[in-house]
Amino acid sequence: MKRKRDSSDTTMTFLANVGESSGSEFEVFLNFRGPDTRLNFTDCLYHSLDGAGIRVFRDNEEIRKGEVIGGELLRAIETSKIYVPIFSRSYASSAWCLRELASIVKCQRESSGKVILPIFYDVEPSDVKLRTGLYIDALTRHEASFGYDEVQRWKEALTEVANINGWDLRDSGQGELIKHFTSEVSSKLLGRDRIVPNHLVGIDNHVEAVMDLLGEDSLDVRFVIIHGMGGIGKTTLAKVVFNQISSQFHSCSFLSDIREFSRCGKMVKLQKRLLSDVLKSKAVKINDTDTGINMIREKFCCRKVLVVLDDVDKRDQLLKLAEKRDWFGPGSRIIVTTRDISFFQNNGEGLKGNDPMHPKEFQLYEMEEMPFHYAVQLFSKHAFRRDAPPRDYDRIARDIVKTTGGLPLALVVIGSSLYCRGEEVWDDALEKLEKMPHKEVQDILMITQRFREGDCSEGEHPTSWKA
Repeated sequence: MKRKRDSSDTTMTFLANVGESSGSEFEVFLNFRGPDTRLNFTDCLYHSLDGAGIRVFRDNEEIRKGEVIGGELLRAIETSKIYVPIFSRSYASSAWCLRELASIVKCQRESSGKVILPIFYDVEPSDVKLRTGLYIDALTRHEASFGYDEVQRWKEALTEVANINGWDLRDSGQGELIKHFTSEVSSKLLGRDRIVPNHLVGIDNHVEAVMDLLGEDSLDVRFVIIHGMGGIGKTTLAKVVFNQISSQFHSCSFLSDIREFSRCGKMVKLQKRLLSDVLKSKAVKINDTDTGINMIREKFCCRKVLVVLDDVDKRDQLLKLAEKRDWFGPGSRIIVTTRDISFFQNNGEGLKGNDPMHPKEFQLYEMEEMPFHYAVQLFSKHAFRRDAPPRDYDRIARDIVKTTGGLPLALVVIGSSLYCRGEEVWDDALEKLEKMPHKEVQDILMITQRFREGDCSEGEHPTSWKA
């Protein structure tokens, strides 16, 4: 019989866990009920993550009952980037597990970039959502010792985390899940999020509208098409949405500048990138687009994926990357950005009902010009580093904004070029804009922006906007 560990054992075990990181901040925090999973699933998961070079904290919760979370343990929670609660049948019987979970949820709410990836070990999400008696009975017993308010916080944390799309052991064997989970964590820690501008103005309504079209809880496969003129902010919107929902998918891919790749005959390269992102493998080998199509169709059909196809301008591009819904697993989402949706038509005629790209397959969202008050705010952030123009520049700033037609790219590029410049430069800029056709302004700014981002293709000479 094993002797009961005393407080000194507790301290030594905890310090040993802290020492595993060699004083470094942790990347992943495992939250679990020790007697249920420590010697099997959690141990295997820990060593898989550790073997991938990930700094993992695992706490021996069952020997810390009644203690307040603080010190090194609190630091481990606060510094971790990814939290992994492992829900087992007796998880809710541990007040320490529940305390940790409440702290995790609080930390995730207050800090950007932190992700919770729940694993449902031998329970269903409905158990954790407190729709069955399994966890409710344990929580009811806790009220006598910890009080109603404390237990309510635990209930809120449980239901919030259970609503996150997690990993269910009923869907695969332990070895397979651990392999894919480790790959997913590695991908997230490498920084899968897309970089978005520092000053986003007036985008919240667009994000909400696209989220509604995506349908978060639906298990069908959905295509959402974001369309509008060049420079209107389609790519930025797609990036913001991608960053917000990518953690809900097993695999993700964001393919930029598809129009440019296609023009240069590099569709096979795009297919390779898509396959590499989703399969998390750099060893993808395809020689032609037909092989790529077959591999995408065969490998993705059972995976819940998020794919963004940015700047599509031809039907053929979509056919080679994401032709049909049955190419993708349940719950997958495909977001497409394009300037013109006319390529969804076949020879100018409506598509036939049996066409694989029938319009009913798609949800359309049109981005319109930015409202004037938002346009002034965005321009001011770049031209003056503030939300509104100073009084002396108010009139000319508003005149310049009017000439852009509420085009975000123009507001950013022109505003940045006028920062800390004198009145004569401002007057000259306004005069040039008033003489220049709007389409010409748009084309120049698009090329300038690609040049600044290092995306110009070979042989393309950028025409810089000069105020």
